[in-house]
Amino acid sequence: MITNSILVITIFLSVLAFASLYRAYIGPTPADRVVAINVISTKVTVLIVLLAMMTNQDAFVDVAVVYAMMGFVTTVSVSKYMEKGKLF
Repeated sequence: MITNSILVITIFLSVLAFASLYRAYIGPTPADRVVAINVISTKVTVLIVLLAMMTNQDAFVDVAVVYAMMGFVTTVSVSKYMEKGKLF
């Protein structure tokens, strides 16, 4: 029962990630694109954790944490670049 629920949630989040991908491609402003990519990164992190729950693999949670940190650093870097025009 729980596995079926996790599978349904995984499919739903995958569809939402593709909707965010559409927004990242179409987005009228660069800020919209950055937010959409950040949303995709968050959804992929949650999908990795759900995969870890489905397969009982604790190592995937570590991968999800690293992926979340990379997504955060990337979002902050791109946002700073957009605001000031230089990274450092």
